[in-house]
Amino acid sequence: MTHATARATAAPIADSVRAFTDTARLLKLAANELRTAAPTAQVLVQHLDLSSLASVHAAAKSLRSTHPQVDLLINNAGVMYAPYRTTADGFELHFGTNHLGHFALTALLWDLLPPTPASRVVTVSSAGHRMGGPIDLDDLDWHKRPYNRTAAYGHSKLANLLFTYELQRRLPDGGPLAVAAHPGGADTTGSKAAMSHSSWLTRTAFAAVRPLLLQSPAMGALPILRAATDPQVSGGEYYGPRGFQQSKGHPETVRSSPQSHDAELQRQLWARSEELTGVTFPV
Repeated sequence: MTHATARATAAPIADSVRAFTDTARLLKLAANELRTAAPTAQVLVQHLDLSSLASVHAAAKSLRSTHPQVDLLINNAGVMYAPYRTTADGFELHFGTNHLGHFALTALLWDLLPPTPASRVVTVSSAGHRMGGPIDLDDLDWHKRPYNRTAAYGHSKLANLLFTYELQRRLPDGGPLAVAAHPGGADTTGSKAAMSHSSWLTRTAFAAVRPLLLQSPAMGALPILRAATDPQVSGGEYYGPRGFQQSKGHPETVRSSPQSHDAELQRQLWARSEELTGVTFPV
């Protein structure tokens, strides 16, 4: 999904920065692929490990030294259904990477975004934000409960939406927009890796229906691209596929869970995120 989005955004943009968490070899391959797809674009690859706040700070510092302006920030990296692990800073892996890493990066680059609705922060959530039940801000590291990687992933994707909606509420009229999107059921390496933890029978059954449930990475990238580029987009909107259960199809505005619209929870998560990351937003 990251590569599909990157290919599509590189073509019309003069100066494009891709922050990937892959190995050095994959970074080089990704950069070459983008340059082939958009020969006139200037592509800069920036190392970024969202599971490390030190890496987030280093990447932000590097980008600030070379780019006086950031017109579009797409928070698109993610960990999916991983066994229990912690980040370099001791946070549960899904929450620390998918939410806190993006929260800190956005804050550290925020003042580089021009004060216009054409500049945007698009954060990629998931239909999976509905999984796992209520998020417990007092037990984000799962020390009080048996670990559930499906719920942990769902909570991190819920946090992406809570962050987007709270960020938009804090923004002045006429300024940058905070928008969310999700790819639906995209046939990516992430979805394949998620199924690798299932039983043989489940994997076999899913393989038989995969073409009916999932769409290509290119189609999955469309909601993200619309959120990033459509001049009719409004702040605080959420884009996903228009098909059954938001799994496939062309992008449109979609509804997120009632919990994601809990304004008090949004404010509490924001305060908790600033506390945990040590990063304060200038909004």
